[in-house]
Amino acid sequence: MTAREDILAAIPNALLRTNLPELGERIEGKVRDIYLQDGKRVLITTDRVSAFDQVLGAIPFKGQVLNQLSAWWFKAVEDIVANHVVSVPDPNVTIGAEAEALPVEVIVRGFITGVTSTSLWTLYEQGVDRPYGLDLPKGLSKNDSLPEPVITPTTKATGGAHDERLTSAEVVANGLVEPDLWAEVQKAALAVFARGQEVAAAAGLILVDTKYEFGLIDGRLALIDEIHTPDSSRYWISATYQAGDPQNYDKEYLRLWFIDRGYRGDGAAPTMPDEFVASVAARYIDAYERLTGTGFVPGEQPVEDRIRKALS
Repeated sequence: MTAREDILAAIPNALLRTNLPELGERIEGKVRDIYLQDGKRVLITTDRVSAFDQVLGAIPFKGQVLNQLSAWWFKAVEDIVANHVVSVPDPNVTIGAEAEALPVEVIVRGFITGVTSTSLWTLYEQGVDRPYGLDLPKGLSKNDSLPEPVITPTTKATGGAHDERLTSAEVVANGLVEPDLWAEVQKAALAVFARGQEVAAAAGLILVDTKYEFGLIDGRLALIDEIHTPDSSRYWISATYQAGDPQNYDKEYLRLWFIDRGYRGDGAAPTMPDEFVASVAARYIDAYERLTGTGFVPGEQPVEDRIRKALS
């Protein structure tokens, strides 16, 4: 594990955005910068953190964890479904094939939990009839495991607007995804999630729920974006969950810190103290090391010079 002192020392050097004009126009996402080159996408993960559709600061080493952990997971599930990765030339960089993104984000949930207005638990607790078109058992409590994983589709995030609740029937009826392709998407998503749960369990973690983004590359279904990272998935520590106190090892830990201080996306966000920033970074790094079984080795600074060298 990277020492806490090293994490604290790295905070002032957290990568907020890249300035690499030689790569062409930069498209700035919430937590990564994207450059288009020769029909491929150069995806550079930064240390920016987002919640409530806002960028709220930076966590050192976060971008490298997301990039390298996603690359590891793509290899771990490539026997189930193809992915967009062409190469990973740097701890912060993935070069991905150009893909036609499907307009639906696929959320797979193994437990009923969450704090947002669109979370399965919030809707269930409010008595919403058949949330996401699902027939859920009566008498569930927050954080209970579901009889089997379920898929809750949403529209793909565009311009900060997303999380529109959809049912699988609506995905097809609204012409968002063709019926046969949607069936293939669901089968792949559930299989990848099952693999994720197995790996997490062996690492002393629980993969609670996750978001997948799919696209078509040369007409073939592929996973795109990132998978099974602390940003795209919810993880709990198995031991604390069994003791009745699920501890988040993911972005929910950060999100709840803001909620506890009355912030849900409106107005000025409270500033994260360095010690809290370090605790978030430590969780991200530990999740990487637990899941991959390898030590996390930060890339050298300065980041932009290192990236230029890797891409030259």
